[in-house]
Amino acid sequence: MIPRRRRGLLFPLLFAVLLAFVDAAAAQSRLDDILAHGVIRVGTTGDYPPFTMRAEDGSYAGLDIDAALALGTTLGVKVEFVPTRWADLTRDLAAGDFDIGMGGVSVTLERQKTAFFSAPYLRDGKTPIARCADKDKFGDLAAIDRPEVTVIVNPGGTNEKFDRAHLKAARIDVWRDNLSIFDALAKGDGDLMITDATETLYQQKLHPGVLCAIHPDAPFDFSEKAYLMPRDVALKAFVDQWLHLSDATGALAAARARWLQ
Repeated sequence: MIPRRRRGLLFPLLFAVLLAFVDAAAAQSRLDDILAHGVIRVGTTGDYPPFTMRAEDGSYAGLDIDAALALGTTLGVKVEFVPTRWADLTRDLAAGDFDIGMGGVSVTLERQKTAFFSAPYLRDGKTPIARCADKDKFGDLAAIDRPEVTVIVNPGGTNEKFDRAHLKAARIDVWRDNLSIFDALAKGDGDLMITDATETLYQQKLHPGVLCAIHPDAPFDFSEKAYLMPRDVALKAFVDQWLHLSDATGALAAARARWLQ
C-alpha cells in the first residue's frame, strides 16, 4: 500500500501528466495545422463523376469539389487538391499526403479501421439505368434476371460484383472502359446498367430523354458517402458541424440539385 503522504504527492503528479498529454494532443490537432498554414489539402481521385472529375489541364470539377471549396471558404484557407488513387486512398491519408479525402468516398468498415469518416452526407445504393423507352421493364431484380436481358457493366468494380452476386440468368456484358459505357447503353449495346443511384441521376442529366434512372430513391442495397479524415477529433468535429449547418441552410441540397437533378 502506498503511504498517504506519498499518495498526496503522486496524485498531483498524475494529474499534471494527464494535463500535459491533453495539451500535447491539442497541439497536434490537424485542424490547428490547417489554420496555421492557411491551406487544406484535399485528396481526390478525379475519376468518379459526378463527385470528382479531373480535366486534361489538371483542374477539378464535381459535387465534392464544390464541397471542398466551400469547406475551404468556411475555414478561411486555400484548397489544394492532391491526386490519389482508390487503391492508395487510406495509405496516402495515413502518410499525411493530404488532410481529408473527398470525391464519392463510400463508408466502409475496412476504411474505418485506420481513419475517421465524417457524418454521411448522401445515401446511395445500386439501382438500374436504362433507355427511357424501357424504364418500366426493369423495376426489380426478377424482371432484370432473365435470359433475354443484357446487363452492361464496367469491369472489376462494385457494379460487376453486384451483378455477379445477384444475376444468374441475365447476360452480363463487361464493357471495355468506364468512359464510353453510358453512350454504349444509349446506343443499344445493352438493355440496362446497374450502378450507384447518384451516378444514374448524373448520367440521366447528361443524356436527357435518352437514359432514365430507375427508382434511384429506392436502390437495391444501402451505402453512404462521407469524407475520410485522419484520427483527429478536432478536424472531424469541425467537418461534421460544417456538414450539419450546410444541410440546415440548404447548401447541401443546392449542390446535389446542381449535379444530380
